[in-house]
Amino acid sequence: MQKNPPVRKIVIVGGGTAGWMAAALFSKMLPRHMDIRLVESDEIGTIGVGEATIPAIKYFNEALELDEDEFLKRTQGTFKLGIEFVDWAKRGESYIHGFGKVGTDWGAMKTYQYWLKMRESGTVSATFDDYSINTVAPREARFMRSRADMPNSPLADIAYAFHFDATLYARYLREFAEARGVRRTEGRIVETVLRGTDGYIEAIVLAGGERIEGELFIDCSGIRALLIEQALHAGYDDWSHWLPCDRALAIPCESVEPLLPMTRSTAHTAGWQWRIPLQHRIGNGHVYASRFISDDEAAATLLANLDGKPLADPRPVKFLPGRRRSGWVKNCVAVGLSSGFLEPLESTSIHLIQTALVRLTKLFPHFGIDQAEIDQYNRVSQFEYERIRDFIILHYRATERDDSPLWNYCRTMSVPDTLTHKMALFRANGRVFRENDELFAEESWLQVMLGQHITPRGYDPMVDLRTPTEITSYLENIRTVIRRCVSVMPTHAEFIAGHCAAGKT
Repeated sequence: MQKNPPVRKIVIVGGGTAGWMAAALFSKMLPRHMDIRLVESDEIGTIGVGEATIPAIKYFNEALELDEDEFLKRTQGTFKLGIEFVDWAKRGESYIHGFGKVGTDWGAMKTYQYWLKMRESGTVSATFDDYSINTVAPREARFMRSRADMPNSPLADIAYAFHFDATLYARYLREFAEARGVRRTEGRIVETVLRGTDGYIEAIVLAGGERIEGELFIDCSGIRALLIEQALHAGYDDWSHWLPCDRALAIPCESVEPLLPMTRSTAHTAGWQWRIPLQHRIGNGHVYASRFISDDEAAATLLANLDGKPLADPRPVKFLPGRRRSGWVKNCVAVGLSSGFLEPLESTSIHLIQTALVRLTKLFPHFGIDQAEIDQYNRVSQFEYERIRDFIILHYRATERDDSPLWNYCRTMSVPDTLTHKMALFRANGRVFRENDELFAEESWLQVMLGQHITPRGYDPMVDLRTPTEITSYLENIRTVIRRCVSVMPTHAEFIAGHCAAGKT
């Protein structure tokens, strides 16, 4: 049987985080005979606000065999144990969605089921934040990497991600990719040439007239979606009914102490504000719904809530929440913002770049492009986007705030059936089930639902196999051990100074 010719020419359209992550991974994972070319224009800016990540980013860096300390030095990076949500359930309250384990399983039951029983009886006063080292340590600005040599200690359970300067990360990956043969071309694309026989992309044409042909095109052109939408008309699912925020303003400010190992999200009257501490500055932004607040009011809210002196003017970003109906069309794969936009509430933007690239390498069309592989890629992508969408919607829907039109809208809006089911299941007896490798694990869902006052009516009856005295002792032991472990951890600033300080810029 004759095979189709192998795909050898890859053209990546757009640089930024998505483009250079693609170039770096392909140059590392694909055969050396591949011709990988990246086209970007200095005339076109990048959004570059995705500076917070989730723990899976470590797997991407490990696949590239990057030294973690060097990576943090090069990107002015810091560590992240979770996200603090302020004023989301109601004004004056906060909780942390921490990474990693919560408590220690006892028999077949997880810690939170025992906690639910004791809270129902009024015999536990501790908040749920007290049962994970990832939620206790950031409140005290402490950090250390996990200790694999201490398997029975909470110090072995520390899960972390990073904050970093996305522009510096792209620059770092560019050096990595170019050292492995990736060719960068500076130029603005003015035309996409489609093949007359099947509508595949044949080439792109630059403003100077250069024609660049390829066999597989990776669209990293951002929200413009130059190839996947403008040329191939993939279509777009608009999710603004559930996610009403459609604009953002981003601004850096001077650093302040202490250096916290967590992202902070503070809800305002018409949106929310992020706070991302780096070594050399704090990244800030206000994500808001333009139908509920003017741009000037949104800017004033952002500037009034900075911790340090502004280092630039607010930079605006407009977006439409949703996803491309097909992330892979013919010989074009959309990666990054060209594939969709989900606001960075749970730091998933860079993760979606990563999973798209890993998925593509697993389905890479070595001998021609097969529709079955395209369909599989798109099926998994749709599931991934929709489940992350549901998790983000949860933060808006599960609120008691009634102090502004945005929160009144969100508190009463209908939500996707998949989320309705998840919330109903949790309200019954505190159960959460992870389906088909969806991104957010049971611990993530329960921390947000409990933090936003979704209170289960009951708990798993197997908890009643233990006596209240036994459960109280078990819960108190977890709290005590975690606090003792946190007390011996260095501060976040001390750890960075000793391992990966970038120096002054």
